[in-house]
Amino acid sequence: MLAYILITAEKGLEQEIYNVLSDYSEILGVHILFGEWDLLVKLDVENTEALGTFVMDKVRVIEGVQMSSTLIVAK
Repeated sequence: MLAYILITAEKGLEQEIYNVLSDYSEILGVHILFGEWDLLVKLDVENTEALGTFVMDKVRVIEGVQMSSTLIVAK
């Protein structure tokens, strides 16, 4: 199941968050953005339960992550 996560980061910690996320096997791509959101993450997980676990246990706990929004791909 494909999903995207938009992340707002604490100023100056974007690259560190990028580096941490890049190491996870579920991640297909990480991009640093300009605008309202600071990072865009594309990932592939088994199901919505695995997605929730990934977001709560691996993304939200990274130092500097202030907010995230998860988008599940429909097609």
